[in-house]
Amino acid sequence: MIPVETDIIHEHGEQKNWSESFYFSFYDRGNDICGFMRLGLMPNKSEKMLFCFFMMPDGSIVGTKDIVEFDGNELNAKGLTFTKVEDEKVWNLKFEGELPTQMKGEETVSKVVFDLRFEGVSPMFNYRECVTGDKEAMAASVASEHMEQMGKVLGQLTIDDKDYYIKGLGERDHSWGERDWTAPRGWVWLTCQFNDGYGFNVTKLYMDKGDIDAGFIYVDGENLPIVKVDMVTEYDADGSPNTLYMAMYDKDGVVYGVKGEVKKKAVMEFKGEDNRGSIMFENLARYRIDDGTDEVGFGIAEYLFRK
Repeated sequence: MIPVETDIIHEHGEQKNWSESFYFSFYDRGNDICGFMRLGLMPNKSEKMLFCFFMMPDGSIVGTKDIVEFDGNELNAKGLTFTKVEDEKVWNLKFEGELPTQMKGEETVSKVVFDLRFEGVSPMFNYRECVTGDKEAMAASVASEHMEQMGKVLGQLTIDDKDYYIKGLGERDHSWGERDWTAPRGWVWLTCQFNDGYGFNVTKLYMDKGDIDAGFIYVDGENLPIVKVDMVTEYDADGSPNTLYMAMYDKDGVVYGVKGEVKKKAVMEFKGEDNRGSIMFENLARYRIDDGTDEVGFGIAEYLFRK
């Protein structure tokens, strides 16, 4: 496989929806706080997209999704800044400003400051390691270049007058290429960290012409590519997922059974052309894997559906 330059801003293509996307998430078990954030550069639309959310222990959601005017390739927007410290290893994530806060149907505004450090614990994983050329072409409208990495997140978070020291495990992804949020019929993107040496990542992308499975299991210091995923999901009345059952097949044919249960959720909507749109549920899930242990993992269970 041809090496790919990962932690750089790539020369953008000509597609209107071309995007360079950087995403980070974490779950701190001690504080029961899940955070996820993204900056997307869209130079051909003269826009930057951002979202930044925290799912708090009292059930509140602190965060926002927004689009601002493109002002260059710097990874910052509305007080949110991502700074690379070390290629394929360390990033700083900072924010200072106000974020909407939703609690039991009521919305207020919170003063939020954070200074977090993401440190990769697994090697970078390229989805090309488990996707064939025909499948890659099928997924070309949904950021065909896609890298993933497990990591740990450490640092300070202040919301209003309450300080938290964050110590959690999480995931980051970096993707680039055309990104049309309404092109797929839907997708499921899962991350899970059992500990800093064991976890998995799964993408199941549902396109009009077929499905694409990808991902990896990180164990014993190695990323094992996933080539097939069977999944069944149970949903709540509002259409959001609550429980998933999954079989993951690695390149050697080994099958891993997984059960995931949604513990917290945030909702975002995306608008496309011709009145098309999508809705995305960004969930914190608790996972168990059929590996003979009782270890519990946590991570993101992201479900997107075309409306």
